[in-house]
Amino acid sequence: MKTAQQAQNSRVYDVAITVGLIAYGVVYLLVAWIALQLAWGNSSEEASQSGALQELADKPLGGFLLWVVALGLFALVIWKVLDLVYGNLDTKKKLSAGGRAVVYLALGISAIRVAMGSGGSSAGKQESMTARLMESGAGRALVVLIGLVIIAVGVRQLYKSWKVKFTEDLTGGVSHSTILLGRVGYAAKGIAFVIVGVLFAWAALDYDPQKAGGLDTALRTIKDQPFGAVLLTLMAVGIACFGVYCFVWSRNAKH
Repeated sequence: MKTAQQAQNSRVYDVAITVGLIAYGVVYLLVAWIALQLAWGNSSEEASQSGALQELADKPLGGFLLWVVALGLFALVIWKVLDLVYGNLDTKKKLSAGGRAVVYLALGISAIRVAMGSGGSSAGKQESMTARLMESGAGRALVVLIGLVIIAVGVRQLYKSWKVKFTEDLTGGVSHSTILLGRVGYAAKGIAFVIVGVLFAWAALDYDPQKAGGLDTALRTIKDQPFGAVLLTLMAVGIACFGVYCFVWSRNAKH
């Protein structure tokens, strides 16, 4: 325990968390960029975290940057695990920390896979997984349950935006611009999660795994609506706001 506390108080630990949150923000900025291209063009890139990592891989020094992103995200996993083990957290905050650790871990693994040239379409993998689950009644019920959980996560993001709960993650004074970035960013994430959850539940109820999907499917669903390009542009701006918020968060992270 003493060693863990010493690590948490070290300069290296602080820098690792800063790098991790910056990497997390970069991923969301790339998602926003792909979504903007999708809104006003015919982008073939997947508008998701996996697509953002692939976009990064195609840039100069992309392979090196992907490894930096992966290491930063793994640092965030350690941060949340230490919070779970040694932090004085209530049940709700423990669930939040555990959920964040899983997200950071999955994204970090994806970054490594893309860096090593083995990344693929996350939408295709989700569709394949959903199809296998829907081969039985119990599997379809599980897909509905997954959808409801994702919707609950989305509602939680919207609640954090509305009540400005995200400031609990920050130290020091919080500026009006930071609050605006956080509110818009978390609202955009919440809307995206709710759409993803609805798509999962709908796929199970309609016996059609092709309707299930992740962030890319949700954003493309928005584009297919009346005034879809405008709506998707607003979503892209919101996602970009979350990316910029992560940069502010990286300088003022509470740990």
